[in-house]
Amino acid sequence: MSDEAAELSKEEADAFREKCRTFLAENAFGRDRDSDPRSEKSMVKTKAFQAKAAEAGLAGLTYSTEYGGAGLTKAHDRIWREEMTAYGTMMFDLTISHGMCLPVLNQFGTEEQKKQFMPGNISGENIWCQMFSEPGAGSDVASLQTKAVLDGEEWVINGQKVWTTLAHLCDYGILVARTDPDQPKHAGISMFIVDMNDPAVEIRPIHQIDGGMHFNEVFFTDLRIPKDWLVPPIHDGWRLATAMLMYERVAIGTGGSSGVNHEAADRLIATAQKRGLINDPVLRQKLMKLYSQETAKSLVSMRTRSELKAGKAPGPGGSLGKLHGATIATMVRDLSLEIVGAEGVAWDAESPDGDRWSKGALSSFQAGIAGGTNEIQRNIIGDRVLGLPREPSVDKGKPFKDLLVGTQDTNS
Repeated sequence: MSDEAAELSKEEADAFREKCRTFLAENAFGRDRDSDPRSEKSMVKTKAFQAKAAEAGLAGLTYSTEYGGAGLTKAHDRIWREEMTAYGTMMFDLTISHGMCLPVLNQFGTEEQKKQFMPGNISGENIWCQMFSEPGAGSDVASLQTKAVLDGEEWVINGQKVWTTLAHLCDYGILVARTDPDQPKHAGISMFIVDMNDPAVEIRPIHQIDGGMHFNEVFFTDLRIPKDWLVPPIHDGWRLATAMLMYERVAIGTGGSSGVNHEAADRLIATAQKRGLINDPVLRQKLMKLYSQETAKSLVSMRTRSELKAGKAPGPGGSLGKLHGATIATMVRDLSLEIVGAEGVAWDAESPDGDRWSKGALSSFQAGIAGGTNEIQRNIIGDRVLGLPREPSVDKGKPFKDLLVGTQDTNS
């Protein structure tokens, strides 16, 4: 029994594991994203599953019952994730809602915000998105120009966000906006909760090279939100945003399951066997390298999750898993196209795999961008993990309004 499970007796752990297995056997579902470019079908399944999990006491396991959680232990959460591993990436559509927005609400939200918003998030009744990136503020998020101005008892928000995953299916979002342009760019930023169904919010799909459209542009035109939807403290949003980015990298880098996972290697090994290529010594070596990389990533992910369960907030180490995952995605792309050959670019309409391989290859490029580029992850690892000198900053201490960043024109 693992260290995390030591806080439960064997009888308690076995009983809870059996409860998880029974529930999953009755309610788990598969994912078919090929014919679901906007993730609309999969989200319906995900929300239905999450609602049943909440009813069964298997949602938000470690969150307080006061906020809609199950109020259970880290050991229960560990067992649940272990059992979920057998069902793959079934809960992918909740990666942001549960892996990023929920822990940020729990860590930084006011008591009123937690009681109002966390229960619906945990049960899947309400889906959440994250809105940081802008056309002029991608890797340099602190250059954001979306503005929030206090008008009496309401905040008025104007601006644009981009690359917002599943915004079209979300009920609420967490947004960072500039509240004081007289401060340096990393200051004078605040975090807000916004209603994605408000008429002042316009959502436009981004058509991806792999045929998907789960990213969006989001425009805010005089959006008014209650004064108390600011996640405190005011002007300290960069610290909160940094914490959320750490949660994001942990969510992306570790996935939703526990234990050692080498799903991509297993799939490609089976494909190589089916095609009679498995005895090629060079190919076998590449497959073994992929298997080893996935195993190593799983072990790092297990360590990261253990730290979270020990009460530690996610730190820069989350970038290790994020960068590792992007490296593995590149390996999978190259190796899969090597195995399937011409089928990776042209396929028989009757083929059961269809365009699976080409879509997988095309979608792999986002792994090195979403959640922070590989270059940004290496900078974080070098600076904050290895202690290497930081790159020089030419705008440190200067008021944001005086900087030529993004689309900002200081002459206007």
